[in-house]
Amino acid sequence: MSPPTVTEVAPTFCFLMRRDLDEDMPAIQWPNGIELTAYRSELAPAVHHLMQLAFHEGGGRVPALDVWQQRFESDPEYDPALCLVASDAEGIVGVAQCWTSAYIKDLVVHPRAQRRGLGRALMLQAFTVFQQRREGFVDLKVLEDNQRAQRLYESLGMYVVRRELVPD
Repeated sequence: MSPPTVTEVAPTFCFLMRRDLDEDMPAIQWPNGIELTAYRSELAPAVHHLMQLAFHEGGGRVPALDVWQQRFESDPEYDPALCLVASDAEGIVGVAQCWTSAYIKDLVVHPRAQRRGLGRALMLQAFTVFQQRREGFVDLKVLEDNQRAQRLYESLGMYVVRRELVPD
């Protein structure tokens, strides 16, 4: 009997990307019918649902609502004004979750609102907020194989700072 074979899993890499904020920002063009608000605790179930949907589509996972909300709202870098929530007549369609360290933790757009410029508008809004806070740059991480997101970020003036191994 031969020994069992071990299946090796290829390591996953991401890029740390940066946008310098010392230059003027292009005008933000919001898709029709979009309303922007800051995160509030009562929005947690809808924001969490959108995060689950987005991570399911793009890989990854989001903890259960109570765990996610507790971790999010108690994080030392949490500021509700830095969690940008976009809604339309049917509900929440986009979220840019940012930290006080000028870091964009998550950007998610509902599939029914994709390819309408919402992700671009949320990113530009985040850049503007960090500019107003006198930050010099903003960072984010993107999986190496997420070409669509990388193209969006590059079109907004972001560039790769380094390639990193994603921990298991």
